[in-house]
Amino acid sequence: MTKCFSDETAADIAAVLLDWFSRNKRPLPWRIRYSPYEVWVSEVMLQQTQMERGVSYFQRWMRRFPDIRSVAQADEEEILHYWEGLGYYRRARFLHQAAKTVVEHHGCELPDSKEKLAALPGLGAYTVDAVLSIAFQQDVVPIDANVERVFSRLLDIDIPIRKKEAAEIVCRESLRILPEGKARDYAQALMEFGALVCGKSPKCTECPLAHWCEARRLGVERDRPVKEATQKPIPVISAHGVILCQKHVLLFQRPAAGLWGNMWEFPGIDEVRGDPQTSLLAALKGLDLEAEVLAPLGTVSHGYTNHRLTAHFFRLSLDEALAMQDISKKLADVPHRFVRWDSTTELAMPAHHRKMAERYFLRKTRIHAEQLHL
Repeated sequence: MTKCFSDETAADIAAVLLDWFSRNKRPLPWRIRYSPYEVWVSEVMLQQTQMERGVSYFQRWMRRFPDIRSVAQADEEEILHYWEGLGYYRRARFLHQAAKTVVEHHGCELPDSKEKLAALPGLGAYTVDAVLSIAFQQDVVPIDANVERVFSRLLDIDIPIRKKEAAEIVCRESLRILPEGKARDYAQALMEFGALVCGKSPKCTECPLAHWCEARRLGVERDRPVKEATQKPIPVISAHGVILCQKHVLLFQRPAAGLWGNMWEFPGIDEVRGDPQTSLLAALKGLDLEAEVLAPLGTVSHGYTNHRLTAHFFRLSLDEALAMQDISKKLADVPHRFVRWDSTTELAMPAHHRKMAERYFLRKTRIHAEQLHL
């Protein structure tokens, strides 16, 4: 495989790429000022998130948290609430922790050195390089999946792109092409080009770099980048109950450590081995809550990294004589809360619980409105 560009080719590719970017770059909100804070937040949000979704979340986030200090001063529950729907909540927690560190040790300004940025919670090599190149215009190249895809085709890298040898080639050649002093446009041009032209389904007939593309010359552009075999997602079944009491719904708070830490959810069991309904009632009985199933509410399916979750939900009833304070006494050792059934949107919830809350309470609102109309 071809492993490097000639100096002449490198200069030509850089010039064409920057020209393409100047004519085709998308008007994204963090490109208005290129403030380090906005660049940082956008990069964290766009990891594992589609661009269109990321833009809307970014704008909503900035309305509430316009600067690093506002992030640092917020409590974690509010941070998670504004992050809800983006998934991978460790990103939000790390961003929160890093903001506190920046306020405490860097005078509310994101540092502009690789060492200091890398020392902040949650800032990995890619995010550090992205902030340095795009916000501070330092001559480094952030390598994401888009950049890997572009170079795997240009150079016909025929080994898995995440292998050390392949990664070293991409890092070396992307840096060789970088025009000195133009890191901001160059980094964004590579990522934009990989997203809009050299995507998973390459648009070779529209590609201004096709003349230099070794994979296209060999007819293997759709086979690049080479990926290692992925494992099938592990199926998981859970069961949860919607319990209404005096126009309020009972929610449990998850432990701070672990999956979906500190988020709110309907009571239940994370992993069911047998019948979901039986397992759910047994789990609640273990908490001294005798429940009956009024009706199944259906299932919610959701993919989480390496798992495919099918969550079963049931409308449950408890002893009608029990008031909220009686239930709270039984749950003295369990973090919980009673929330008005139409106010669950104010709390951060895992995606499958949020989907059920919207499905059930939206239907309940519609039925209530119809009854009032009658």
